[in-house]
Amino acid sequence: MTSLPLTPSSDNGHRNGNDETSGAVNRGDPILDFLDKIRLSAGAAARGEAMDENEGEEESPTELNTTNSAGGFLIVSPDKLSVKYTNTNLHSYDVGVAQANRPAPFKSLTYYFEIFVKDAGLKGKVAIGFTKEGFVMRRQPGWEVDSCGYHGDDGHIYRGKGTGEAFGPTYTTGDTVGAGINYASQEFFFTKNGALVGKIPKDIKGHLFPTVGVHSQNEEVSVNFGKKKFVFDVNGYETSARNKQQMAIEKISIPPNIGYELVKTYLLHYGYEETLDAFNLATETTVPPIVIAQENVMDEDDSSYDLHQRNTLRKLVRNGDIDAAMANLRDWYPQIVQDDKSVVCFLLHCQKFIELVRVGKLAEGVKFGRLELAKFVGLTEFQDIIEDCFALLVYSKPEESPVGYFLDDSQRELVADAVNAAILSTNPNKKDVRHLHSHLEILLRQLTVCCLERRSLNGDQGETFRLHHVLNNNSTRR
Repeated sequence: MTSLPLTPSSDNGHRNGNDETSGAVNRGDPILDFLDKIRLSAGAAARGEAMDENEGEEESPTELNTTNSAGGFLIVSPDKLSVKYTNTNLHSYDVGVAQANRPAPFKSLTYYFEIFVKDAGLKGKVAIGFTKEGFVMRRQPGWEVDSCGYHGDDGHIYRGKGTGEAFGPTYTTGDTVGAGINYASQEFFFTKNGALVGKIPKDIKGHLFPTVGVHSQNEEVSVNFGKKKFVFDVNGYETSARNKQQMAIEKISIPPNIGYELVKTYLLHYGYEETLDAFNLATETTVPPIVIAQENVMDEDDSSYDLHQRNTLRKLVRNGDIDAAMANLRDWYPQIVQDDKSVVCFLLHCQKFIELVRVGKLAEGVKFGRLELAKFVGLTEFQDIIEDCFALLVYSKPEESPVGYFLDDSQRELVADAVNAAILSTNPNKKDVRHLHSHLEILLRQLTVCCLERRSLNGDQGETFRLHHVLNNNSTRR
């Protein structure tokens, strides 16, 4: 972004952090975290909302790969969705194998595809499964390492070796057979004519290609990668898998009414005084009254520290009255604003500038920028945010610009949260710096970390965990 010329101190030399001024910021200040939240907003705006919705989308297989197949033993149809064995097999290496044109996507709960056996041919040695990209294309899926296959002639499952294991029924002409991956449970599953045959552990890492094999004269199968409706109810299978996960969660024992205590401490932490009063009244008048065991009560005394003052300041910031918020901070908490280059002062000064732009007082905004924001120029921690703030002046419709997120109500909330955290940090009884987050947020952060770690252990396969999607989906179900 193009920055507004302020003072000689705004040259590029200061942006490298090599100047003396950049040392003025207290890098141990936990409120620095709120600067990163602004940068996250900037990154989200740069990517665009549509990308957030499509973040987990991948290209799925659409047809068979005609270049990576056992071409001497099979013919692929012009639409690349059917294969036929045209040769006479003399030994085990005369298999006709075809992989999909792309690997199975893995940023979802499951992947699934089906084959329809048009003709079982002479011996019915049709197979369906998954293989790695470098698989030997003249061997049945499951006969070699890093592959798995369900075979029609014997109903056996083959997992990386030439001998099979009893698994399910055989299949032949007229049957529809499916193969899928459950990324949550790390299992392969197979179906026949719309019914689940069984599942086995998925012990193959990395990208896997849907694969079909034919091995005797006139064997012919067509493949459905999802362009047509599947015979098997994949959506029902996914719903059942999610319900199993939910049932496992609901079996976890938690103290009764602990959710009310989490909500209460959240409201206390962020200074929502009126909402807290209404919440307390509601819980007290519930029949029977909601009672929380004393041993489960959280540190409400710490969270209720200066509740009224924090509520007042939150309202002022949310209403855009930054001058009044600064005046009250100087009266009530001078230690917070005595360093006029602190993170809290920076955020409030930026918000003052933003509010001037919001109401169209651009000349006054320029003047305020030169007088007040200039002192933050050259401080490495602030430089990029200052430049983006000043970029608001470049656009005739700043709310529609790439930096329009500054004008969202969420920006006011972020500044109000930073002020709230700074006040909580002045509590003489506070034992640590966890004042940045409420108990509820700490719990949700732990949930996020656990889900990401579990996915990492699965080779980064499975649904991408996005907390807001989980919360929105749960509220929709209710």
